[in-house]
Amino acid sequence: MDSFLRWAGGKRWFLAKHFDLIPKNFNQYFEPFLGSGSVFFFLAPMNAFLGDLNGDLISAFQAIKDDWKRVYDFLKIHQSNHSKSYYYKLRAEESIDAAEKAARFIYLNRTCFNGIYRVNSQGKFNVPKGTMDAVLLEKDNFEMISSCLAKAELRRVDFESLIAEAKRGDLIFSDPPYTVRHNNNGFISYNEKLFSWEDQIRLAESLHKAKKRGVKIVLTNANNHSIRELYEKNDFLIKTVSRYSSISALPQNRKQFEELVILANQD
Repeated sequence: MDSFLRWAGGKRWFLAKHFDLIPKNFNQYFEPFLGSGSVFFFLAPMNAFLGDLNGDLISAFQAIKDDWKRVYDFLKIHQSNHSKSYYYKLRAEESIDAAEKAARFIYLNRTCFNGIYRVNSQGKFNVPKGTMDAVLLEKDNFEMISSCLAKAELRRVDFESLIAEAKRGDLIFSDPPYTVRHNNNGFISYNEKLFSWEDQIRLAESLHKAKKRGVKIVLTNANNHSIRELYEKNDFLIKTVSRYSSISALPQNRKQFEELVILANQD
């Protein structure tokens, strides 16, 4: 089952090419950086703990879990009113009602530039309108998504506390923002504001502790020597894979590049 969100750095490409790197047998599932939740929806685990510090994201998932029909009804309203002026009008507004707030989040995600989530210094979503105008999609099945989420616990929480709960035989899929040491790439520089190099070190330490507890781990991250160093010293298995990036606004900057898949305690 596909996610209902577009997400910069999403893992549909990973599932299409490298799903065999995910353990087939595990107990509980933990995903501390939820994003679009592509891997969660692909696996549809019986017991899952899904976390992210993005409150709008977690609220959208929770609203679909609780009352997908109301979320869908609001999306139908957005579809009928969609235009450039409507996009910027809705972007400037804030909602209190959970279903209305979730529908606004999904609407902006589907119609903004490349599905990027970015906020300004005041915490306001500020991504410009993109080229996509479809608010409702043929593949949408919010009822099935809600059913899948019924098996999951959603939390707005720091990754460290969620990882600490995983026990022997559980699976952690970790896809953090790609921050590396001494890197001037624009997108990674933006990530640095959200997820610092110190956070990368803290993540590696948390996953090393989980590895020692017998937790199964699949981590994706930037292919950079600084990231490799964090995990090589603790005997993680490191694989290099390539993917295509379409995030850049300039066609000449959309290209193949390499990422790391870091594994531990695999079957």
